[in-house]
Amino acid sequence: MLRESTTKSAQAAKMFHNTIVKRPGTTFINGLTTSDLGTPILEKALEQHDAYIEALKACGTEVTVLQSNDQFPDSTFVEDTAVLTAEFAVISNPGAEKRNGEIHEIEPAIKSFFDKIYYIKAPGTLDGGDILQIEDHFYIGISTRTNQGGAEQLKQILESEGYSATIVPLQKFFHLKTGIAYIGNQTIVVAGEFIDHPDFNSYQKIVVPPEEEYAANCIRVNDYIIMPSGYPHTKQKINEAGFQTIELDTSEFRKLDGGLSCLSLRF
Repeated sequence: MLRESTTKSAQAAKMFHNTIVKRPGTTFINGLTTSDLGTPILEKALEQHDAYIEALKACGTEVTVLQSNDQFPDSTFVEDTAVLTAEFAVISNPGAEKRNGEIHEIEPAIKSFFDKIYYIKAPGTLDGGDILQIEDHFYIGISTRTNQGGAEQLKQILESEGYSATIVPLQKFFHLKTGIAYIGNQTIVVAGEFIDHPDFNSYQKIVVPPEEEYAANCIRVNDYIIMPSGYPHTKQKINEAGFQTIELDTSEFRKLDGGLSCLSLRF
């Protein structure tokens, strides 16, 4: 959910001042997954989360750290619970039934920053990981977690607030942002089904090779691109495009289908 003139586009390009993260709990190792990468190691996940927080601080954001809740093993993936813009917030309705209660935990944190809040209502479902903001336009992925009803609700909310939106049905990726990231300057990092996707042909593309597909989930936080470590080809391409990178080990979060964008709300 990444966010020159004095229009909404200018607001969208502003620096991120705040980030929200949530600590992994002891039940994190029991989180939902489609991967076959094994069970996460909690101690290592906590160390990686510490490094993530430090990176967000190094990028110039004030980090709000929410404490873990063992009732919700996946709740460290806070991105799925909300969609944030400069003017308003949308509390989502996560598509995995076991995760639905997470929205009640994120709501007080969102209310401490936003006065105007919308809600995605059942039977519509929506995961924040399926939402990509490029300046004043939003792409809304339809996946196993975000359904047509949830996507249409968000589209209507965004358009009522002066933004535009495109609904993008996914073919293979778990979430929209599993395979695409916006890093500024009309440049996207793309992998798999999005490399030649017609909805994204107007942007400059940094193409991620199949063996580095996980690196497509990176995030721009002010002057830096935070990306997973161990993907030299993608890192080189991002650097050559003029961006500074910070590499982080996210091995334990990857075991639960998680990437860098999943671990924070940025606004």
